[in-house]
Amino acid sequence: MQMAENNMALFQELFDASPEIQYPKEGEIISGTIVKIEKKNILVNVNNQFSGLVVSKEIGNTTDLSELQAGQGIDVMVLGDSIERGLLILSLKRANQAKNLSNLTKYNESNEVISVRPTEANKWGLLVDIDGLKGFIPVSQLTPLHYPRVEGADPEKILAHLEGLVWEDFKVRVINVDEGGKKIIFSEKAAIEENREEALKNLKEGDIVEGVVSGILSYGLFVTFDGLEGLVHVSEIDWGHVNDPSKFAKVGMKVKVKIIGLDSEKISLSIKRLKENPWDVLAKKVKLNDTVKAPISRISKFGAFMDLEGGIQGLIHLSEISHNVVTDIRDYVKVGEEVEAKVINFEPEKKRIGLSLKALQEAPKDAPKKEDKKAAKSSDDEVEKVEKEVEEAKKEEK
Repeated sequence: MQMAENNMALFQELFDASPEIQYPKEGEIISGTIVKIEKKNILVNVNNQFSGLVVSKEIGNTTDLSELQAGQGIDVMVLGDSIERGLLILSLKRANQAKNLSNLTKYNESNEVISVRPTEANKWGLLVDIDGLKGFIPVSQLTPLHYPRVEGADPEKILAHLEGLVWEDFKVRVINVDEGGKKIIFSEKAAIEENREEALKNLKEGDIVEGVVSGILSYGLFVTFDGLEGLVHVSEIDWGHVNDPSKFAKVGMKVKVKIIGLDSEKISLSIKRLKENPWDVLAKKVKLNDTVKAPISRISKFGAFMDLEGGIQGLIHLSEISHNVVTDIRDYVKVGEEVEAKVINFEPEKKRIGLSLKALQEAPKDAPKKEDKKAAKSSDDEVEKVEKEVEEAKKEEK
C-alpha cells in the first residue's frame, strides 16, 4: 500500500514537472526537428509531443531537399491533423511564404537589392513564384540589357524574348508589396539606378566605351553599358551604305562605341567613327584622272556602281559607260566583273566620286561632237545630278 502511494507521489511530481502540452493551432507557425525524409515527404518531431508530416507538395520551390537532413531544425505551418494517422499536417512552403512576405515588406522599406528567378513569362513581363507568393517584373522595369527591343513591338516576338529570360537570376528591388502579398512588384531598373546615375554623370562626348548589343532594329543597334543604353543609328554603323544592321552585329555581341551625343538620357553612339574615314584613306591613294580597278557591285537604270576600297560605291553614270548609245548597261558590264575606270570627279570631303569607262576608250571618228555649250557645262551641275541619282539608286536598293 505504501509502495503504491509512493509511486503515485512520484508520478504526480513528474507530471507537475513536465512541460504543459500545447496543442498546435491551425495556421500557427511552429518549430520542429526533422526525423526522416522519405519519398520527398518530411517527418517532423514537434517538441517531443507530436509527430507531423510535410507532404511533397507542401515543401515549396525555394527549399532544396538535398540540403535537409535528420536532426535539423525546421519551421512549419500547421494545416490541420489526421486523426486516423495520429499526425499533424504541416507545410514548409506556407511557413516560408509568411517569412518571405515579411522579408519582402522589409526589403520594400529598406530599398535592399535582392535576387529572384522568374518562373514564367507573359507579354507584359516576367512572373516570379516564391513558395507560392506571386511576384511580377513588368517589361517597363527591365534594364536595357533585358528589355525586348522588337521591330514593330510584335507581341509574339516580345513573348519569345521574355521566355528566353525565364530561370535566369535577376538583381531587383521590391517597389510594391501589399498586405497579404496579393501584389508584389519587382524592378530590375531600380536595382541599378545609383550605378546608372553615376555612369551618366561621368559620361561625356568623345568617350569610347565597350558595351553589349541589346537590340537590333531597322534603324540601328542598341548598345548597353554601365546600366545605360544608347543607339548606334544606321548611318553611324559603317562608313559604307548600311541597309541591314543585323549584318553588322548580333544581340549579345560585345562592341566598342564612341559617344557622339548626349541629350538628357538620350545617348547617341557611333561604331564607324572608331575607324578611319575610307574617303580620307582613298584620297591618299587616288586623285582626279587616275585609273582605278574594282568589281561592279550593282547596276541600276542610272548606271553601274564600282565597289571601291573601304566600301565606297563609285558611280559610272549611264552617260559614261560608252561613246555609243547605251540602252542596256548589262550589255557592257556585269555584276562581279572587275573593270578599269577613270576618275572624272573626286571630292572626298563631299563623299563624291564619279567614274568613266568611256574616258578610257578611243572615241569613234564618226561620233557626233558635243556642242560648245554642253562641253562648257558646269561641273558642279554634273556633280549634283550624279549625287541625286546615287541617292535614288540607294532608295531602290532598300
